[in-house]
Amino acid sequence: WQCIAYNTATLPPMRVLAPVATLLLSASILLAGQGLQATLLPVRASLETFSTFAIGSMGAAYFFGFTLGCLKGGELVRRVGHIRVFLAMSAIASAAPLVHGLVVNPLAWNLLRFLTGFCLASLYLVIESWLNESSDNSNRGLIFSTYTMITLTMMAAGQLMTLLYEPTGLQLFIIASVLFSIGAVPVALSVAPSPAQPARTDIDLRELLTVSPSGAVGCFAAGLATGSFWGLAPIFAGAVGDAVSVAAMFMASVVIGGAVTQWPLGLLSDRFGRRKVLIVVTALAGIAGIVLAAGMSQLDVKSAILLAAAWGGFALPVYSISVAYANDYANPSDYVRMSAGLLFVYGLGAIAGPFIASALMTWYDASGLFWFTAATHVLLVAFITFRFFKEGNQAEEPIAFGDALASAQTASRVYEEELGD
Repeated sequence: WQCIAYNTATLPPMRVLAPVATLLLSASILLAGQGLQATLLPVRASLETFSTFAIGSMGAAYFFGFTLGCLKGGELVRRVGHIRVFLAMSAIASAAPLVHGLVVNPLAWNLLRFLTGFCLASLYLVIESWLNESSDNSNRGLIFSTYTMITLTMMAAGQLMTLLYEPTGLQLFIIASVLFSIGAVPVALSVAPSPAQPARTDIDLRELLTVSPSGAVGCFAAGLATGSFWGLAPIFAGAVGDAVSVAAMFMASVVIGGAVTQWPLGLLSDRFGRRKVLIVVTALAGIAGIVLAAGMSQLDVKSAILLAAAWGGFALPVYSISVAYANDYANPSDYVRMSAGLLFVYGLGAIAGPFIASALMTWYDASGLFWFTAATHVLLVAFITFRFFKEGNQAEEPIAFGDALASAQTASRVYEEELGD
């Protein structure tokens, strides 16, 4: 698909979303399997008496594989195309949960999480570059917020599936495997043409930061916060209520909160500017994290779940808004590179996040998780606000990816000393 050439701002949302409906369906099923794993693995690891550090290292291993997938996934897409990469990575991701259930060992689980991270990074790369080629600046916020809303809802459904069977058995791992397999079917049978294979897929972080520092740093901060959350939130939930059902409801409430806010925040970012919306959303995520951390010992289960929904409602959209903001400045021929670069930056944050948060939780207590996410969001607000007052509204007018690079190359001293939005 080519980038939409006409103005879509006045089209009804359903007309805008129709060309990517099949892709969104596949993504939602796949991420239901990912949601099930995200809750099942830390819970099962706790029941198997894995240490907090071992559980945190599983999250880091996942995002290490994720980061490598960002580096190599684009090359796979360039060689064999979007659909073949999607099908191959879905097949490998389907096998991993079965091995998790058969081999219960911290080292083996770290290796499997690494493999799963690689596969999912490649899948996200295909999905997000495909969505980018099907959108323009007038509707990118709507399309990406809808994509995130649907997938988060399905992730919440996957997390609640942990209540279907005891986590000590093999059944839940089988269900996760089935979901990954079925998720590949809509794309495999779709008659819609896939995007053209990109000519270049290399990642250039300096180039990425030159085009949109706020978008890139926003993705990194999202990785720090959500990477630590996915790996360690079940431990926090266990400190509030010692039951598997509490962890499942806590995780699901975060995802549902994020799903509910995606669409309105995406529309607001299309209308009022992504950077302004990003500042407000990130600040509210920081406040929610502070309340969760400071009140952990006094929270009952109901209050914790409500606060978790509020945290998810503000923290999870940070990534999708940051991605849409950065892609406003990208040339259509660079969408695969842009998606790979942003996912790579996100992955770097998500590698570091679980290690830092698990260290804080070991040194202090389970509240260290949300003290860490709150600090991350406060620092992101400070960075974006600084750039907002420095640049004013000029960066809200998207510029072409190539034009930004040309400007940078003709002003090398500025390029090295200051990264422009």
